[in-house]
Amino acid sequence: MDSTVSIEGSVAPGFEAVAEAFGRNFSEHGEVGASLGIYLDGESVVDLWGGVADVGSGEPWTRDTLAVTYSVTKGATATLAHLLAARGEIDLDAPVADAWPEFGANRKGRITARDVLSHRAGLPVIDAELTREQLIDGVPVVEALVAQAPVWEPGTAHGYHALTYGWLMGEIVRRSTGRRLGELFAELVAGPLGIDFLIGAPPTDHARIARLIDPDPPEPAEIEAIPDPAARAQVIELIAALSDPDTLISRALNSNGALPTPDAAAWNDPRIFATEQPATNGVSNGSSLARMYAACVSEVDGVRLLDEETVAAATVEQSSGHDEVLLEDTRFGSGYMLLSPGCPMLSEASFGHVGISGALGFADHDAKLGFGYVQNQIGLGLTGEPRTETVIKALRAALET
Repeated sequence: MDSTVSIEGSVAPGFEAVAEAFGRNFSEHGEVGASLGIYLDGESVVDLWGGVADVGSGEPWTRDTLAVTYSVTKGATATLAHLLAARGEIDLDAPVADAWPEFGANRKGRITARDVLSHRAGLPVIDAELTREQLIDGVPVVEALVAQAPVWEPGTAHGYHALTYGWLMGEIVRRSTGRRLGELFAELVAGPLGIDFLIGAPPTDHARIARLIDPDPPEPAEIEAIPDPAARAQVIELIAALSDPDTLISRALNSNGALPTPDAAAWNDPRIFATEQPATNGVSNGSSLARMYAACVSEVDGVRLLDEETVAAATVEQSSGHDEVLLEDTRFGSGYMLLSPGCPMLSEASFGHVGISGALGFADHDAKLGFGYVQNQIGLGLTGEPRTETVIKALRAALET
């Protein structure tokens, strides 16, 4: 491990190489502050943290430090949605308009919650020009999504609903249950498991949320050094699309410039911490994330979130191939990412979600495993995410011995 960074926590025998890989992230991959959790058969086998939570103050990362996980939040929202569906409180395959009648306007009458979860609803962007204050409020976003038409015919293609996924699922849950998504997540998921995972963090928790750090922009030489010509061309295309405010990816990630994503200054705002944006603003740590996913595939201290039938249905591939927004191939079940180059996990039996920052949470059904990695240094990710890939490689080796 990097001797300049103090790594704390616990590691079960046989997982020492995983701890070493986590430590090397600080010396070899520019990690600043992070936490890692792994559960196996319902028991914690890795619970580590280290580095700095706030580079401005020098505050160290502790056991209680949380961080904005960006799109890792989508996996938590999906877990709640499947739990509610299993309880009969949401019908994922019924038209959203059954519970939210006005949503059916402008060719949206046949869109289902499963379409939203699998990024097939055709609503990856907000047509209205809204301010950041309106985005934080949320109600104007919901009204705008009601008024607009889909970008493509729902169900005929898929494209990453980077931010709209959260506003849509939040309103679907509210209309179906009469309660807020963040409130239900706390009651049905976080509370029973005793985990630190908040979708809408109260001011009393803001002091322990690590401050995100922007990455340095890529140098032309870094791009030219990508050995695979196809991968290099894809990176060049992506950078060009992100720099054009009219492309789907730019609009989806930036909400027409009102909430740039990823962007440390925008997302370090306490107003962002406090609102409910169930696609992107969940705050958690590695151990809590791993514990949540472990409870999707095994009992954790007597708690099992999703039964076998629910897991099987949730992980049926719904979307694959070219993503109309991200301009690369992606794979999704219902709310969860499936194993793909853009989402490195343990095996084909894994399901979870990455965050654009570099965070990652997933379960592996066959290994009965939950994994969580949370950090404050936003990753560049030109050809993958070396921090989580390095740890997963060591984890795979540990499980095979």
